[in-house]
Amino acid sequence: MARAVVIGGGVGGLTAGVALRRKGWDVTVLERVPKIEPVGSGLAISANALKALDAVGLGDDIRKLSTAEGRVGLRRSDGTWLVHTTEAGADSRYGDSMVVLLRATLMDVLADALGRDHLRLDTAVSEVDAVKGVVRTEAGDLEADLIVGADGIHSATRRALFPEHPGPVYAGVTAWRGLIPRNGLTIPRSESWGRGTVFGIHLLEGDVVYVYATDALPAGTVHQDERAELLRRFGTWHDPIPALLEAAGPGRILRNDIYHHATPLPAYHRGKVALVGDAAHAMTPNLGQGACQAIEDGVVLAHVAGGDLAAYSAARMERTTKIVRRSAALCRISQWRNPIAVGLRDHGLATAARLSPDLMLRSMDEMLRWRPPADPGR
Repeated sequence: MARAVVIGGGVGGLTAGVALRRKGWDVTVLERVPKIEPVGSGLAISANALKALDAVGLGDDIRKLSTAEGRVGLRRSDGTWLVHTTEAGADSRYGDSMVVLLRATLMDVLADALGRDHLRLDTAVSEVDAVKGVVRTEAGDLEADLIVGADGIHSATRRALFPEHPGPVYAGVTAWRGLIPRNGLTIPRSESWGRGTVFGIHLLEGDVVYVYATDALPAGTVHQDERAELLRRFGTWHDPIPALLEAAGPGRILRNDIYHHATPLPAYHRGKVALVGDAAHAMTPNLGQGACQAIEDGVVLAHVAGGDLAAYSAARMERTTKIVRRSAALCRISQWRNPIAVGLRDHGLATAARLSPDLMLRSMDEMLRWRPPADPGR
């Protein structure tokens, strides 16, 4: 039986592990932390990723967690809709609408599908031999026919394979995120843009609201009270943003700077090693495709595994590079502060949406109509 060792137990690593096991591989997933703690954030799983999850038998497990209903889209800070669609419209066009769920929930679904006995926690990797297919840990060496580098944006595996690559760079924004009780509020799924600022709202199962915000700030900016800082920046925005922030308890708001790969890698493989997810193509969150592309990676890798890994790079690089660049472009536009530029941006979006009501959906066609390689409808 062919053996795969996956370095990193995140979304991409677990998906790759599940997909490889379904192809008959013996899989071991190594995760350096002693316990996978739930992180206070949500993930968007779009139609393309749901189709990828269908390929490993998990799509319906995620679909049933959807809380989507009604209008979704982009708004101004005063609540005016700039571009919008409906969940029904997305479902009609793509066969699915987006599911937003807790990261911890997705991780549990993937870990259960993998089999917990295939997941080794508290196991740090010290070295990878891409030629011989050896992963070195304190507990000993593991030999593999395939090594999957799924160790995140600061991937040591990537650095070992491509030491000349500059790695991730600051995208120009810092981000806050948190989980807040709904408290009976009406929660439209939306993202609102201001001058250099963004605030997003998504209702999750269990009457929990996932919120996120960004602002164009120097890297490393830290505030003593992040919740108070959010209230200062967004407390006068449209409902229900002020009420949600008022309801956020101590420790519910997390903050991190956003980094991405401004320079693509020359390949997503070298020797017996393939990279997936943020290790291969870290992107800004503006398109909600980080986890989705990691899921696609895992499914495609399992499809070609056992052959020349150049087929994996060929299948994934053009698509993911386009999405990384498109997401970065949106990130830059969201950072505009000049009131004239912001006014022109908002007016242009609203006008285009009036002239073409399905603008929001059509703009996502190339990304969301993807199908996994085993799907004859691709």
